[in-house]
Amino acid sequence: MNKILDFLRAFLLCALLGAALPATASADKAPDVLVRDVTTEVLEIVRADKAIQAGDTQRVIALVDAKVLPHFDFRRMTMLAVGRDWRQASAEQQTRLTDAFRTLLVRTYSNALTQYRDQRIEFRPSRFAPADTRVQVRTEVVQAGAQPIGIDYMLEKGEQGWKVFDVIVAGVSLVTNYRSSFGQEIARGGIDGLIRSLEERNRALAEQQGMSQGDAGRGA
Repeated sequence: MNKILDFLRAFLLCALLGAALPATASADKAPDVLVRDVTTEVLEIVRADKAIQAGDTQRVIALVDAKVLPHFDFRRMTMLAVGRDWRQASAEQQTRLTDAFRTLLVRTYSNALTQYRDQRIEFRPSRFAPADTRVQVRTEVVQAGAQPIGIDYMLEKGEQGWKVFDVIVAGVSLVTNYRSSFGQEIARGGIDGLIRSLEERNRALAEQQGMSQGDAGRGA
């Protein structure tokens, strides 16, 4: 579980880099260059943003919602996480699943982003041909007093450029990690049962984060 948490922290760190890069600019970049540029930029943002360092998760959520999501294919990620049961879902159900899964990822791990200070990202050699439309970009998060965390970003090129559709930490895939629990929810309550479960978890997280933010404000 700790590996998954560390991986998702890195996932959000790399995602936040989108705040510094317009979608039109990133579409022209090679995938490894895109990951390198955005990762470098996000570390600078996190270190300089006093609100994030103070634990302002709402600020992180707002940044992700406004400027990060265009760089990730959350529909593809949700489809892979749901697996074969995705075909059972109607168009409306697929949209609700995608929205709920995206919100869950952002809300669940936004708090972790406030904990980053002096981590360093090392980039491993990437091997792909100019004509490739699906690539793997390998990086490593180095932090004092802990083992390095290997992070692999799976990207696919479409009409709007390169987008991340999976992230792998220490050999564990984000979408695979959720597939088992999603399958259990669907077995119990069908597609609608999974949607209800995700939406309920998101409401609970929103309430918790709202309370935490209020506590932080009163303590200031």
